[in-house]
Amino acid sequence: MTANNSVNGTATTEVLNSPFLKVLIKQIRGQDSYGVYRTWSDELILKPFIVTKQKKREISVEGEVDAVTQARIMAFFRAVAAGIEQETGLISQVVVDLSHEGFGWALVFSGRLLLAVKTLRDAHRFGFDSLEKLAEEGENYVKKGLDLAKRFPEVGKI
Repeated sequence: MTANNSVNGTATTEVLNSPFLKVLIKQIRGQDSYGVYRTWSDELILKPFIVTKQKKREISVEGEVDAVTQARIMAFFRAVAAGIEQETGLISQVVVDLSHEGFGWALVFSGRLLLAVKTLRDAHRFGFDSLEKLAEEGENYVKKGLDLAKRFPEVGKI
């Protein structure tokens, strides 16, 4: 782990100011109907998304994917959809389909246009090495989705 991630509690301001991470935090806070995250720092909210390689090895892939991990996956892709929606104005939706073994798909679509596709394997271990990787991956999905939405705007409006 680097000294710049939330696991050590010293994430850089530059990373936390990433447009994708801001949207992700809004998505998580928006789903917090009981106000649990109201007093939590942004770093603390993002901490579950940081899963080191060592930690991934320790996570068993036997049994069902727990609800917390499923919620993390959904929040990540909802943030991708929200990022695309902010830029294009197209209403974007997310579908996550996981088998009990942790295999499946995450799809972000608008109308009939598929904006982002992620094949999920070992979903039990969903996470990123650092906040930088989390921001980079999310921003890449948003960028690719924006490119598709701009190339095929009429399909996104169907």
